[in-house]
Amino acid sequence: MKPVWPRRSAEEADAPDSEAQWDIDEWPQDVVGWSTGAQANTATVIRWTAWGLLVLGPLLGVFAYLSAPAQTGPSQKKPTAVAPAATGAQGAAGFAQLFVAAFISAGEGDQDELAAYYPDATSLRLEGDSGRRRGEQLIVVRLRQTDRGVWSVTVAARITDTQLAADGRPDRKADAQAAAAQSVRYFQVPIATATTAGGASGYTALAMPAEVAAPERIKAPGLIYGPMRPALPADPRTQAVTEFLTAYLTGAGELDRYLAPGTQLAPVVPAPYTGVAVDTLAIEGEKGTEPVTTVPADGTVLRLLVALRATGHDEVRVPLTYALTLKARAGRWEIASLDGAPTPAAPAAITAPSSSAGGTAPSAAPTSAAGTAAP
Repeated sequence: MKPVWPRRSAEEADAPDSEAQWDIDEWPQDVVGWSTGAQANTATVIRWTAWGLLVLGPLLGVFAYLSAPAQTGPSQKKPTAVAPAATGAQGAAGFAQLFVAAFISAGEGDQDELAAYYPDATSLRLEGDSGRRRGEQLIVVRLRQTDRGVWSVTVAARITDTQLAADGRPDRKADAQAAAAQSVRYFQVPIATATTAGGASGYTALAMPAEVAAPERIKAPGLIYGPMRPALPADPRTQAVTEFLTAYLTGAGELDRYLAPGTQLAPVVPAPYTGVAVDTLAIEGEKGTEPVTTVPADGTVLRLLVALRATGHDEVRVPLTYALTLKARAGRWEIASLDGAPTPAAPAAITAPSSSAGGTAPSAAPTSAAGTAAP
């Protein structure tokens, strides 16, 4: 079939070809090339292809990352599992106390009760009646770590025998006599941390308790204070601590007036005592017994121990001891802190010999009552 060309008007025929104006809508569709429907379909396909690439791009990136071969190199060593912080000496001490209490009262047929602490107790041979003895006032008196996760715990216990009267009921009088006759006994228990199949941490005994002798008495360390001496009423330090402790323990007077600036303390509430009598003082660095009636320069700090008797509401006097730090200001002593414990003395320094021939080792500078080196 021959194509039909559109006719040009006379004016268009006379005009040069370069200036001829053609209307493409008048062209035959097979001459134009694509139809309008084909163009729309092509645009739709391109648009959906672009959207598909936008969606598939991130997915293909993730797939490529996951399918990439693992990097070669030295293997990382997995960290060793560490027991929780709760599995420490404090828990081992409490576990040992419970075990010793069960051990003291155990008798025939109580193997399963002991097995809760020491698994091999199921094979033990126990004699006597269950509960014929009981442990009282159990307390840990020694605790030391012998190996990783293993503690040796020494438990003190006062053991009393349960006596039965003729009718089978407990004989309270006999119990009291037996309790008075009994002394404190000591049991050493090896306790180790353990982990269950589920990952929980706990404790277990490695053996049955061993009865041991009382631990040796430990010598108390030296303190920075001098010897205890009578608290003289004219001593400004006696006056300061007496006024403070009276307000602190009896509620008499305003406590803040006795405190140094920046010190915050609250009185004991309700007030347990009705009166305070300071008996002796031990002053930091003081060795003489000469009476003191003056207050040093402002800012001087002094630590001391105060031994007193506090009178309760029942008129019974109770001995108490306080470690205090005083600070001088405006011609009087004020309470800078109520210390948690007496301050131990520093260990004696080893003085090196002088390098010069015939020289002597330099002596340590003397310390003032404030605890600082004297000029």
